[in-house]
Amino acid sequence: MPDRTPALDAVHGMLTLLFAAVALHMLWHAVRSPGAGRRDRVDLVLHCAMAAAMAAMPWSPGPPLSGRAATVFFAAAALWFLLTARTAAVFTGRLTPAVGMAAMAWMSRPPSGAVPVSAAARETVAAAGVPAAHHTAAHGHAADASTTATLVTVVLTVYLLGCALRSLTRPMPALRTATDHAHRAAAANPYGHVRDGAMALGTAVMLLLPH
Repeated sequence: MPDRTPALDAVHGMLTLLFAAVALHMLWHAVRSPGAGRRDRVDLVLHCAMAAAMAAMPWSPGPPLSGRAATVFFAAAALWFLLTARTAAVFTGRLTPAVGMAAMAWMSRPPSGAVPVSAAARETVAAAGVPAAHHTAAHGHAADASTTATLVTVVLTVYLLGCALRSLTRPMPALRTATDHAHRAAAANPYGHVRDGAMALGTAVMLLLPH
């Protein structure tokens, strides 16, 4: 958990309210859609679980909201969204929630375990006869891991920001003139794209914050 500051707490508080609102909207939509299929019900449960976890994550000192179990759960959720797509068009639509779940898995992953080595520790190890080159190589691996982690975070953040921009700038679907299946589905959940955009935006911000 990073050192807390009033500004960071304020941002975390706003994100908590955002994710709590998303979770409540998911529950409301689930109650209004009792005839939803199995896949849709699982989707709603996973979305709600992610929103609830994201709301609580800034205030969690550690497990179970972060750690191996959470990482495995949300990685499996990301695979669910990809593997249950029946067509290419459906796959495209399910890519955004899959990336969101992957981002949650990425944020909840255990620390890499790299520990800075002090000068005293280096002297102690050198006295024990361990070549200094081994330590140089270890630091090189740590730097490579840090660069890779930064790259993954940037890619996830940029993608989610793009998804948020697309969702939040879409026009509200017409409730009475919807004809094809996609438009009828949007009309049945007219605020869905706003919720999805807000979720993507909040997740992107969380990726950039210390946690």
